[in-house]
Amino acid sequence: MAYTETTTTGYGTRVGNSFRGILSGLVLFIGATVLLWWNEGRAVKTDKMLNEAEKVCIDMENPSKISQEYEGELVCASALATTDEVLADREFGFSENAIGLRRRVEYFQWIENEHSESEDKLGGKEVTTTTYTYTQEWSDRPVDSGQFHDPAYQGKNFVVTRYEDAELWAENVTFGAYKLNESLIHSISNCEPVVLALDAQQLEAMDKAVRDVVIRVKGLDVNPQATQKSSQAAPSTTPAAVLDSTLAAVPDSVKTVVPDSVPQENRIDLEYVHQQGNVLYFGRTSAAPQIGDVRVTFEKVMPAKVTIIAQVTGDTFKAYKAKNGKRFQTLVMGKKDASEIFEAQHRANEFWTWILRLVGVLLVISGLKGIFGFLEMILKVVPFIANIIGWGVGVVCAIIGIAWSLIVIAVAWLFYRPLIGIALLVVAGALVWLFAFKGKDKIMGMAG
Repeated sequence: MAYTETTTTGYGTRVGNSFRGILSGLVLFIGATVLLWWNEGRAVKTDKMLNEAEKVCIDMENPSKISQEYEGELVCASALATTDEVLADREFGFSENAIGLRRRVEYFQWIENEHSESEDKLGGKEVTTTTYTYTQEWSDRPVDSGQFHDPAYQGKNFVVTRYEDAELWAENVTFGAYKLNESLIHSISNCEPVVLALDAQQLEAMDKAVRDVVIRVKGLDVNPQATQKSSQAAPSTTPAAVLDSTLAAVPDSVKTVVPDSVPQENRIDLEYVHQQGNVLYFGRTSAAPQIGDVRVTFEKVMPAKVTIIAQVTGDTFKAYKAKNGKRFQTLVMGKKDASEIFEAQHRANEFWTWILRLVGVLLVISGLKGIFGFLEMILKVVPFIANIIGWGVGVVCAIIGIAWSLIVIAVAWLFYRPLIGIALLVVAGALVWLFAFKGKDKIMGMAG
């Protein structure tokens, strides 16, 4: 059931806030301008660095032996990344021979959702109606329900146990006769589920601890028969249909590391602790999650064939430093050619350049609206007129914002690629001229 709150903001307060918004709008405008300038410099420097690296990169045909001919060279090589190290999750008492070991913890909680609608009233007041709805969802952290707006949901959240996300990495990962550095190791993404085989006594202790929490929070009566049954870490006798529905309840983010079919020997069901493949579930049943339930998903990063581009230094690698100071090294899964990797890097650079440009332009426009928003707010005593003026201010801010952004981008490019910079300045000048001499009358006419 939805819970609503209604607040009224007076005209004087709104006008005062709009004038205070001039400063925040100015800060946003300056920050967006800096972002646009920095992004263009970053894009050009990255492009030049990639072009330089591609020219000097050579193929390492045989990484299985260390050769002095590759010392100090930027190489592209493919080999099996593997390790002899054993990584231990000491909190859960198991270990794996793997490159990486990851633990992801989720909590089933009430989540507060907020939706607000505002209405201008004659005289300049604003009435805001905020509707709060509540849904049960998996969260990556416990949610403090004491801060919920609806008293009926305050204090409803709790958790039966708490664990932290964890990530362990092997320090010694070999790549043929060489060793990978830390950054390259962390780029390996060959993930597989960890099939748990936890100690029976450990599971019993977990089950008892969770049961005690549930009894304390919910005031449940102790069932001696259930207690006796829960103390035996025996394979689950849960019907197959229930187990299948358990997997169906797991979201896509977790299904990727949960086998579609967990063998019976990898299932253990106590009263409040359930082991299913690489998922350890704390709660009555994972088929029907209850508030407070916790699930922990385990995965490992296994040896895999990878391709790297990095600079050789002794028996390991480091990032290549270009003439402009930019550094570059990368690892991709599988066997790839250097040309494929560099092409993908160029595409990624272009993608992020355009994303940051778009963000910068929108922030510039938002900053201008914050600076000139008081013009609309002053007229809020008559909402209809204020809306017309607000529309006009929005259009003007959008035109000026786009023009200003193009000017900033163009000037930035003048330092790197003058021809393109000049072209952008011409486009920006055309927009300003169009607004100043052609569009101004039309806009003001519509506003009137």
